[in-house]
Amino acid sequence: MEERKADQYRTLAAPSEGAIFKDRGSKFYGFAFPVTSEEIIKERIEEVKKTHYNARHWCYAWQLGKAYEHYRANDDGEPNNSAGMPIYGQLQAFDLTNTLVVVVRYFGGTKLGVGGLIQAYKTGAQYALEAAKIVTRTIDEEFLLSFEYPEMDLVMRTLKEHQIDILEQDMHLTCRFHISVRKTEAAHMFELFSEMYKVTIKKVEE
Repeated sequence: MEERKADQYRTLAAPSEGAIFKDRGSKFYGFAFPVTSEEIIKERIEEVKKTHYNARHWCYAWQLGKAYEHYRANDDGEPNNSAGMPIYGQLQAFDLTNTLVVVVRYFGGTKLGVGGLIQAYKTGAQYALEAAKIVTRTIDEEFLLSFEYPEMDLVMRTLKEHQIDILEQDMHLTCRFHISVRKTEAAHMFELFSEMYKVTIKKVEE
């Protein structure tokens, strides 16, 4: 796996479903989802529960934030740390954020023991993530540029030269561009546009 740079994060391009893992009659289904908030996480978990309403457990783990700063693991009635943490361990192994993994268990009548459960939930999560398309994205900062029409050529040339994305543009009496800049380049671009005559730049706060 290619090493992630400081201004990058890895997440899923789309939801995925892994192969079924079976152990002594119990069946484990793994699901992985790209998510951006706890509200969306709750919705995805409810969707899985509705689809697999006959299951015994719906264990999950998630990680949120471009800096990988928020996470949670839930055993959903399984013995402590036998389900949620092994699932979370796979999120770490695949180096993912803004990702939810749910592993659904249909009980087969035979207890697996804590060691068996850890292995089963880990494998269920692994299968779901192996089936997923993983993408690397950059952590960006956003700015607003304001300028008069005579400065258009200079601004456009600079944006093109530095491969800066324009998110929105407003071309009325004055021109306003909402731009997105990779975090490692942000200070340099702010300085560049600040030095331009008749061009103002302002950071967009989250």
